[in-house]
Amino acid sequence: MLVARAVLGGLSQTDSRDYSLVTASCGFGKDFRKGILKKGMCYGDDACFVARHRTADVLGVADGVGGWRDYGVDPSQFSGTLMRTCERLVKEGRFVPSNPVGILTAGYCELLQNKVPLLGSSTACIVVLDRSSHRLHTANLGDSGFLVVRGGEVVHRSDEQQHYFNTPFQLSIAPPEAEGVVLSDSPEAADSTSFDVQLGDIILTATDGLFDNMPDYMILQELKKLKNSNYESIQQTARSIAEQAHELAYDPTYMSPFAQFACDNGLNVRGGKPDDITVLLSIVAEYTD
Repeated sequence: MLVARAVLGGLSQTDSRDYSLVTASCGFGKDFRKGILKKGMCYGDDACFVARHRTADVLGVADGVGGWRDYGVDPSQFSGTLMRTCERLVKEGRFVPSNPVGILTAGYCELLQNKVPLLGSSTACIVVLDRSSHRLHTANLGDSGFLVVRGGEVVHRSDEQQHYFNTPFQLSIAPPEAEGVVLSDSPEAADSTSFDVQLGDIILTATDGLFDNMPDYMILQELKKLKNSNYESIQQTARSIAEQAHELAYDPTYMSPFAQFACDNGLNVRGGKPDDITVLLSIVAEYTD
């Protein structure tokens, strides 16, 4: 087995084929019983994008901070605008595949310079597949994130960034009088990683609505049903994962990963965590124009 691995490892170094991601998305806003997409790719206050460029495939998810509602601000405006801006930068080729933090920084800077004042905060996770080098470059700020699954096992995952319990790192734009009061992290604070991927690797990128309600073993169980890398099959699996997380979110007796985490922090909590859920499910495949 090790010999075979070494041989395969050697081959992958000389694999001159370009790779791509075949990606499907599914999600639920917590106020919707069915996966309804509002303007662009938004589920509730979550937002996402999938962008193709000659050199790379790029994905992003963002989770708008709901607390802004108390101030009359629609939290989905910030996450949605951030993702649409990042998507545009990628499509215009204004990015370097090995620097996903740069995409986040450029997108956020554009929001700061926005002629129309935009208020809000959001977590963000960006995943970039460099076609020719076969490397995945990621940037994660807050508690959205990704898993890479190979041979039925999680081989890479993002680290979540929390200031304290249930308070993730976030990009923010606050009104002048609230600056310094509102939590605001720099895009440079994002956790970034780079690693090689192989054909057939599965990448799951999602907001915390998924990870707070579904432990790894349940996600892996669903991923086993993925039979091939065609879009329909991926879409079906993305939907079944999002639906299961959505069901569990409203189960009052279920010991969710979120409830477990709360208990670890001295809070006596049970049940799922009702939240917006966004799932992007990708398979690494050969690039076809």
